[in-house]
Amino acid sequence: MTQLYDRLQDVTESQRAAIFSSARTSDAHAKLMRDIPAMTGLEVGGGSPRTRLPADITVAAWNLERCLYPEKSAALLQSHSVQVALVSEVDSGMARTGQRNTPAAMAEALGMHYAFGVEFYEMDLGGETERHFCKDDFNESGWHGNGILSAVPFERLTLIRLDREGHWFTGGAGDTGQPRMGGRMAVAAVLPTEGGPICVVSTHLESNAQAPHRHAEFARLLVEVEAFAGDMPVLIGGDLNTGNHMPPEFDWRKETLFALAEAQGYDWSMTPEGTTTRPSHITPHPDRKMKLDWFCHRGLHGADGAIVAAMDPDGTPLSDHECITGRITLRAC
Repeated sequence: MTQLYDRLQDVTESQRAAIFSSARTSDAHAKLMRDIPAMTGLEVGGGSPRTRLPADITVAAWNLERCLYPEKSAALLQSHSVQVALVSEVDSGMARTGQRNTPAAMAEALGMHYAFGVEFYEMDLGGETERHFCKDDFNESGWHGNGILSAVPFERLTLIRLDREGHWFTGGAGDTGQPRMGGRMAVAAVLPTEGGPICVVSTHLESNAQAPHRHAEFARLLVEVEAFAGDMPVLIGGDLNTGNHMPPEFDWRKETLFALAEAQGYDWSMTPEGTTTRPSHITPHPDRKMKLDWFCHRGLHGADGAIVAAMDPDGTPLSDHECITGRITLRAC
């Protein structure tokens, strides 16, 4: 059972020393993960007056690229009446985002509940373009991960680890200039609705790998979701990094995870057409156009998939990913 916390416990000095002195092996990584409570638990907070979602629910999936602008990002979600947001690449206690707990800040701005899980313990300040935003030369916590924002309380939650080998820690991701402990993961939640409970899943698959690696991660995700949700209606959303690290064309059609999910009763049709990346302050690449962000669901009707520009009205780019939205409606399985 996943342990839930009001606040994730920071890495101690002795734990940090162990991380930096550790052998870069999968076994050593697994031990470090077991010894640090934040790597196996979830932070839960926020609040709202509602107790159940309607049977017709507006949802979003959004890679927030560290979440430099939590209040502006929250305002974008609010302007589209989003009731459940599946978010990835959000920071907590990182110098590049002002040491803020960005999922908590978004939840406060929205008047929502949040659940946050650690994907990576960032061992340094981040990539070269991210250091421009750092006013400190240290991270208070160093947490970076995925979460769920919900207009109603969570009935159940679980953290699902998709990378158990330490792909980034052991060098499998290559020399990225971003030393990290942890790995790709998902947060799954059961939410109450007027038509009965549903399971929603926020996930993020590996960027620095080829399609077979992501296939294995998604296969593990489907197994774990089945164990957690049973025959409950399920929505999965997030940055699946489809076609990433597969130049020159970055062709998402080469991914095999789509057929894998379809064979288990999942439907991808709510995902909007078109690419989902854009230039941002951290990733200023106008020619980078990729289709990375997706919804899939089972036991639900999905409709009205749309790409929402990740831009504040004042012209600030909020992420290098657009936000995708849609509408799910409960139906008989």
